[in-house]
Amino acid sequence: MALCTKKRPPAGIMTVPKEMPEKWSRAGVPPAWSRKKPSWGTEEERRARANDREYNEKFQYASNCIKTSKYNIVTFLPVNLFEQFQEVANTYFLFLLILQLIPQISSLSWFTTIVPLVLVLTITAVKDATDDYFRHKSDNQVNNRQSQVLISGILQQEQWMNVCVGDIIKLENNQFVAADLLLLSSSEPHGLCYIETAELDGETNMKVRQAIPVTSELGDINKLAKFDGEVICEPPNNKLDKFSGTLYWKENKFPLSNQNMLLRGCVLRNTEWCFGLVIFAGPDTKLMQNSGRTKFKRTSIDRLMNTLVLWIFGFLVCMGVILAIGNAIWEYEVGARFQVYLPWDEAVDSAFFSGFLSFWSYIIILNTVVPISLYVSVEVIRLGHSYFINWDKKMYCVKRRTPAEARTTTLNEELGQVEYIFSDKTGTLTQNIMVFNKCSIYGRSYGDVFDVLGHKAELGERPEPIDFSFNPLADKKFLFWDPSLLEAVKVGDPHTHEFFRLLSLCHTVMSEEKNEGELYYKAQSPDEGALVTAARNFGFVFRSRTPKTITVHEMGKAITYQLLAILDFNNIRKRMSVIVRNPEGKIRLYCKGADTILLERLHPSNQELLNTTTDHLNEYAGDGLRTLVLAYKDLEEEYYEEWAERRLRASLAQDSREDRLASVYDEVENDMMLLGATAIEDKLQQGVPETIALLTLANIKIWVLTGDKQETAVNIGYSCKMLTDDMTEVFIVTGHTVLEVREELRKAREKMMESSRTVGNGFSYQEKLDSSKLTSVLEAIAGEYALVINGHSLAHALEADMELEFLETACACKAVICCRVTPLQKAQVVELVKKYKKAVTLAIGDGANDVSMIKTAHIGVGISGQEGIQAVLASDYSFSQFKFLQRLLLVHGRWSYLRMCKFLCYFFYKNFAFTMVHFWFGFFCGFSAQTVYDQYFITLYNIVYTSLPVLAMGVFDQDVPEQRSMEYPKLYEPGQLNLLFNKREFFICIAQGIYTSVLMFFIPYGVFAEATRDDGTQLADYQSFAVTVATSLVIVVSVQIGLDTGYWTAINHFFIWGSLAVYFAILFAMHSKGLFEMFPNQFRFVGNAQNTLAQPTVWFTIVLTTVVCIMPVVAFRFLKLDLKPELSDTVRYTQLVRKKQKAQHRCMRRVGRTGSRRSGYAFSHQEGFGELIMSGKNMRLSSLALSSFTTRSSSSWIETLRRKKSDSASSPSGGADKPLKG
Repeated sequence: MALCTKKRPPAGIMTVPKEMPEKWSRAGVPPAWSRKKPSWGTEEERRARANDREYNEKFQYASNCIKTSKYNIVTFLPVNLFEQFQEVANTYFLFLLILQLIPQISSLSWFTTIVPLVLVLTITAVKDATDDYFRHKSDNQVNNRQSQVLISGILQQEQWMNVCVGDIIKLENNQFVAADLLLLSSSEPHGLCYIETAELDGETNMKVRQAIPVTSELGDINKLAKFDGEVICEPPNNKLDKFSGTLYWKENKFPLSNQNMLLRGCVLRNTEWCFGLVIFAGPDTKLMQNSGRTKFKRTSIDRLMNTLVLWIFGFLVCMGVILAIGNAIWEYEVGARFQVYLPWDEAVDSAFFSGFLSFWSYIIILNTVVPISLYVSVEVIRLGHSYFINWDKKMYCVKRRTPAEARTTTLNEELGQVEYIFSDKTGTLTQNIMVFNKCSIYGRSYGDVFDVLGHKAELGERPEPIDFSFNPLADKKFLFWDPSLLEAVKVGDPHTHEFFRLLSLCHTVMSEEKNEGELYYKAQSPDEGALVTAARNFGFVFRSRTPKTITVHEMGKAITYQLLAILDFNNIRKRMSVIVRNPEGKIRLYCKGADTILLERLHPSNQELLNTTTDHLNEYAGDGLRTLVLAYKDLEEEYYEEWAERRLRASLAQDSREDRLASVYDEVENDMMLLGATAIEDKLQQGVPETIALLTLANIKIWVLTGDKQETAVNIGYSCKMLTDDMTEVFIVTGHTVLEVREELRKAREKMMESSRTVGNGFSYQEKLDSSKLTSVLEAIAGEYALVINGHSLAHALEADMELEFLETACACKAVICCRVTPLQKAQVVELVKKYKKAVTLAIGDGANDVSMIKTAHIGVGISGQEGIQAVLASDYSFSQFKFLQRLLLVHGRWSYLRMCKFLCYFFYKNFAFTMVHFWFGFFCGFSAQTVYDQYFITLYNIVYTSLPVLAMGVFDQDVPEQRSMEYPKLYEPGQLNLLFNKREFFICIAQGIYTSVLMFFIPYGVFAEATRDDGTQLADYQSFAVTVATSLVIVVSVQIGLDTGYWTAINHFFIWGSLAVYFAILFAMHSKGLFEMFPNQFRFVGNAQNTLAQPTVWFTIVLTTVVCIMPVVAFRFLKLDLKPELSDTVRYTQLVRKKQKAQHRCMRRVGRTGSRRSGYAFSHQEGFGELIMSGKNMRLSSLALSSFTTRSSSSWIETLRRKKSDSASSPSGGADKPLKG
């Protein structure tokens, strides 16, 4: 038996079958050779013939073997090394290693570079090999799964990898689908089967698929063995919800859609068995087509580091040039006199060439300004931060048993710099658990409960809910309070009955009855489930369905409707319809959909009812409820037959099938009769208002992008405290044309500027604008504004000639709500802010419609909610509730940014302090490229002596505890302003490193010039000097990291003092007699370290160097704390004061003081500063603290820096903005 293991060649050389049976031509199958040949690497259409492997193999389609691994045993080493050396840093260090192998220019042994390089390459290779091993393991597990394949009329067990296109497969209950199959038949009536698509879209609700009637009877193996139908369909693609094809069999052709397909990754449920024809296999399946990698995201710190590394390399070249020139001059002026006993190397024939070789020698020696360990350390720190997010129990949802997950390790520090959050509403801010709340039926509203005085009763004041005990099939969890609706049902009101009849028929819900009378509904959306459940409780119980019928128990009587057509919902139509025939033979179309779509399709005679229902819709939306409009239409038999024929022709079309069907659907969904409207409540998630309030205090702007109608979105905005009654004004943009939208945006800006004509102290708006050189209205307005814009208006606002006006207006507002937006518009809004604002953006959502927005933003967060896991799969971080976002940003994000910045500052400092000593030494060694340190010290400095302490600081450090990070959201602002690591901070670190290197070299040099040993002999020698400088360096950088560490743990202590201990242990070991006897050529200086460090003068030198290097830093930090403290300093100080107060209070309680003290701070967001002010110790600190935590109009140093940032940042238009004029 031949196995289908061939790879598919480019479609341009696709093999064409030599012959085709005549019947295919009669059935309308276009011959393969009659079609235009596709271009290389593409496939225009897929042709698969059942039970004919020889025919299908001619097309050389991909086999069903999947491969997600990258390497095998033979290719791992070359391919992995090739990938690693595509990193500029690795290539740079390989270049240095090659230089070190050239004897004429190398003053360092090759192992000083190869040891760290090999270590880095090995760590990365081991990580890649481990990842690939698990991919291999997963691939083998999947490829070796067993499947029943029909071969030569017999069902045979085959591995998945051996399944081919055109094979017929038998699936049994709870089995995974092996490939993308066309469903042929099943154990259920009418060829139905039920599947679960959790692996595809995360939805656990069962979905129904159906075989086409002509194949649904092929349940017998003998019949299936004779089946020789051919499918011609679309080429492989990643669209999970669409499939277009045609089956040619018995001289007829039959349309195929997604409802006839079982996709790989699905699981067969509640179906004993089914048979399917393989259409797509292996990498061509829709599951594998969707497994492409998302775009790699880089942080602003990454981009800055790349720039700084280039600057450092330029600085390195400059130092090399200076020292090379010095070498050439020295050799020409001085070195020529020593040619007798210090001759030039054979290859050196001039002082100029000696300088040239010296340049490369110094490039090798000074390369440690950018050590390879920097990149490894950054990745280790990021990995640690990711684990902290994963392990955070306070972000764990007990109800869903879902922890937070960092799905990437590259963006952690950017979580501490977010300025804009773009959020979905449904399922993100709300729970996406729908409850039938109110309804409007033929002009009458139901759902409100009134007390005896005629006032609406609040939820807590309502009487007992309606008793549905008359209905044995009612859902006991369903609650409704208005008894008048039940009365209308019981008295037989025809409109009410028709209303609930529509809800029980117009849906795609699946019903499951495990025990008699115990119904379980499986709905594709929570909205549908809520509506069908409401109809169930009011006596219209959806009981079961087949492909052609729907059975409903209407007030206890079972009625079966013939299902003629389902006009399904999609994001463009925003409605769904069913066409049914009742037992009397009458045909009726039932439709439900969005009010903006459905109200335009009503018959003109509905005008009065339309006005009343519209008022009810506005009232419901004002209460924050999700609304749908219901309508129906009676169809004549002749018209329906004609329309069904047009629908069939459209469904058989080979091209533009979706558009043709949409046109046919539009035709029948017109002139409908209005029946009423439903209102469903989607409650806010717990903690949403508090989270939004806290993020707003952190100067994070929140934009809500939702598909809901304007009134609903606005009401939710008020509920979650995005919009407040204290706001100066809420602008609503609803224009339908470009001119209308532009005018509404202009008026909004005019009003904001008008209210800011006078801004404190009598300064006019224009004076204020000129004096501060503001680039945007945002910096000039006084008051708080919000903007609400509709989807049709947003479409105009996002056009190229208006997007800047929209952005300017929106950014001047505290909150922005975009309603009725499409998934594409969500991504466009995010892209607009990314394009023109120097700000980090974060998008958060829970549904498939949020994926494009999540991928577009700098950081994407997925909520694992009711709408599956597509958003989670596309995200960088995920958790189950919106409220966890405050902890992700204000705690983990802020800490990650702080740690990474402190790590980078210290890393550059310690390496410049280490490397620049060689530069100064060059002026005293004839520019001969001689090193100060022992070559083993150079090798071990970055990978042993100083690596772990800085890693501990980068992983564990904190400035304030997590509770204070949440209490004082203003602490988040330095990250938004990029204050902790920028070009200025980098140069300060470099300056400190150079200052340290100067003292590190010249203090020992000056002491050694005159010092003597205890026995009176000269102290100065090269090895003693090297030991002294190296010891001073290790001690100074260890003390410095002690000063930089703000949060001490046992790990910090162990790593800092342990690294010092390891340094001395290795130092003494390298100068020991034992190593000399084993490696006499490598360790010649026996006892040097012991003799040097035994001299009091040496220790005095080390202490002096340490004090002189560290004291200015200590003094500067004390002065800064006293004169210009940071917000974190203020918070720490207040914490100390509070602890002191508590201690004093405990002491007073011990001496018997009684009574109570009331504090107004119980109602304050932050702690009070009474103790701080009354102490009198630091009034400046107190003033700063108070100004930092009061109103938005605070003129604190943070606000000053924010204004400076705005001054320096380019405006959206690329140049300096001018004042906006009305």
